[in-house]
Amino acid sequence: MELIKHFIDVILHLDAHLTEWTIAFGPWLYLILFAVIFCETGLVVTPFLPGDSLLFAVGAVCALDRSPLNIGVMMAILIVAAVLGDAVNYAIGRRIGPKVFSSEKSLFLNKKHLLRTQRFYEKHGGKTIIIARFVPIIRTFAPFVAGVGNMGYRRFAAFNVVGALAWVIGFLVLGYTFGNLPLVKKQFHYVLFGIIFLSILPGIIEYLRARKEPEPAE
Repeated sequence: MELIKHFIDVILHLDAHLTEWTIAFGPWLYLILFAVIFCETGLVVTPFLPGDSLLFAVGAVCALDRSPLNIGVMMAILIVAAVLGDAVNYAIGRRIGPKVFSSEKSLFLNKKHLLRTQRFYEKHGGKTIIIARFVPIIRTFAPFVAGVGNMGYRRFAAFNVVGALAWVIGFLVLGYTFGNLPLVKKQFHYVLFGIIFLSILPGIIEYLRARKEPEPAE
């Protein structure tokens, strides 16, 4: 219970904790943040890790006077982390996908979900990978499903890189530019809630639309 409370506190006060970690870990914080972004995008078991809000907060910390974190270096490191994360996630999906869907139903997934996802990718193409970057949780599962659905790797890789560039640079620049404005800094936790809400809103809309569509044929 205490661990959950601490995790929530970290999420709500990312700017303060990042500032403390910058002092405590120094340059090692680059590696820590690389690991967080890599796991959040690369492992289907860690969708709970912060993504959008973390990038925004990191950008804000980079903008502080005498901050040891360099925004350019941070962009490069986290873009690599995001690209590698999605690539690993795709590879995992491609490798274990046939086993997951070998039976009619599994504990978490079934063949209908796979067929619906394949149809979604056929309809929306590579923009699925890019859009998913900005939707928490879905961002973690999209590359896995792309691998399961046998999306061509070259095509996936191109959209993976474009999505990673837009996502990482976009939120870091937003945080760097606006994160230390007095009003934003004073209400930072509300800003993070707003980022999370706006991020999941497209996913909710798409989910509701998908529920209205007829089930794909077996």
